[in-house]
Amino acid sequence: MIRRNISKITQNHWHNGFLGTGHRAMAVLDGVSYKDSDPFILFMDDSLNLPGGEPVGGAHPHAGFETLSLVLEGNERDWKTGSFELMTAGKGIIHTEEITSKQKLRMLQVWLVLPPEKRYAQPFLQRMLLEEVPKIKTDTYEIRVYSGSSNGLISPLKNHTPFTLADFRLDNRAVVSQEIPSHYNGLVYVLKGSVKAGDKIIKAEQAGWLDKTADLSTNSRLNKGNTEIQFEALENDTHFVLYAGQPHNVPVVHHGPFVADTMEDIAQMYKDFRQGKFPHLNDLPSKQKIIYSSEISL
Repeated sequence: MIRRNISKITQNHWHNGFLGTGHRAMAVLDGVSYKDSDPFILFMDDSLNLPGGEPVGGAHPHAGFETLSLVLEGNERDWKTGSFELMTAGKGIIHTEEITSKQKLRMLQVWLVLPPEKRYAQPFLQRMLLEEVPKIKTDTYEIRVYSGSSNGLISPLKNHTPFTLADFRLDNRAVVSQEIPSHYNGLVYVLKGSVKAGDKIIKAEQAGWLDKTADLSTNSRLNKGNTEIQFEALENDTHFVLYAGQPHNVPVVHHGPFVADTMEDIAQMYKDFRQGKFPHLNDLPSKQKIIYSSEISL
């Protein structure tokens, strides 16, 4: 199997988040072109230690993509540690993120672009609690598989855009590997400690970008296969996540809360929102929701 490596390492910095006092945010994709990050167009590491009091946040729309929300540290009420949510905005959705009480949270929020033919898919919600996430736990490492597959585990998550999201927690010198389709783009984002990924060392708050094996694209046989990357922790309690997905290789327009093919499409999304054509997430019918903790559709 072809070995995958890291082509470059990027590091951004914490800044004050839009929720005000107590909100720090890091835009992981800043400085990276969409051609290199495709199908991921936004990646935020949000750390919240909010004092409570005046409401912050509120209702807002999205359309043309999916949001991936992974809770690293939750409040054990509405945002539980280790839980995951995939919201398909598709043709348009409104959801509310309003906080009034004292909160301490850390969450990764990623925007995943929908394929052009599914840009206007019906809104859909999938939620997965930690106890339902496929996982392996040994004396030296733990792997959680939120989407796609890893080391024989397969996530039940339904995808419009095929992607892998795996969470790795390793003790010092623990070694694991991950298979990745050769045409996938992706990154390894280190949350704590440091890891040797392929032939590069990635430290906390850095992102290591998968190399483009499809430079193998000249060989269609190879381009259809899997590649493999090896990870070795260089510190105890090393924690990192892998996001890798099938690129669409189609230009898109990103404006505010919307992703579309043209600015005319963006204008239409704003018009539809103002005319009240977007449903609220809370009002979606049961056939457009899956809560994996109960193994039933709601």
